[in-house]
Amino acid sequence: MAAQKNKIAIIGAGNIGMAIAKGLANSKNYQPKDIILTRRHLHLLDDFKKKGFIVTENNCKAAKESNIIIISVEPQQLNSLLTEISTSTSIKQHLIISVVSGASVKQIKDKIGKNVTVIRAMPNTAIAVGESITCIAALKANNSSIQKAKKIFETVGKCMVIEEEQMTAATALGACGIAFFLRAIRAASQGGIEIGFRSDVALSIAAQTAKGAATIMLDSERHPEFEIDKVTTPRGCTISGLNHMEHEGFSSAMIKGITISAEKAAKLYKTNNE
Repeated sequence: MAAQKNKIAIIGAGNIGMAIAKGLANSKNYQPKDIILTRRHLHLLDDFKKKGFIVTENNCKAAKESNIIIISVEPQQLNSLLTEISTSTSIKQHLIISVVSGASVKQIKDKIGKNVTVIRAMPNTAIAVGESITCIAALKANNSSIQKAKKIFETVGKCMVIEEEQMTAATALGACGIAFFLRAIRAASQGGIEIGFRSDVALSIAAQTAKGAATIMLDSERHPEFEIDKVTTPRGCTISGLNHMEHEGFSSAMIKGITISAEKAAKLYKTNNE
């Protein structure tokens, strides 16, 4: 079957692949019938199938019937997948977008064995609710291909083009970062429980407060300290709490967590493919 215009294949529909599919469909810019999902264990995609997504175990069939291939497998599965679909990809037909941590554009092209256009992307799981930050990078990709990739990810959050050498940093700060901020919300809610709120109430207050803080940052484009100064008064309760957190290593722990994640991300593909 010939590929249809704007048909997207998400090969390896695990957590991030399913999040991408949900986000694209929820954006209303893409219909479930135009999104092909592949996975070894198809029963895990039953809910998607009921909603009209095309699901299959056949990666080559999915590639042939699409224009855009989003590769979302684990790093250790990438080489075998690229070998599998190499004969099903076309320089003229396909744009390949890889969300696989650590694998460079050159490595992917070399493994496929042809000069098909490849763009790297690093979204996070907030893509499912249209709030991802997605960084994309390419080597000598034409502007049309970059714009196609941006169009996909701008429907499910914010998207920015960066240099490829920054993709490891994007993985740690943006993709891993979603877990770091979720953990911060959990910690805040636990503090709320200790001072008297029920767990559900504490979590709701903490999550909405985090959302408010992020919205202030995005809307004002000011440094966080500018907004912090608005709520820290002399001998006040806010500055007391902030200073205690800093004494306990709050900022340094977050910084160290991000740098450690970046170090690990840089080794994922290499470690599994030497």
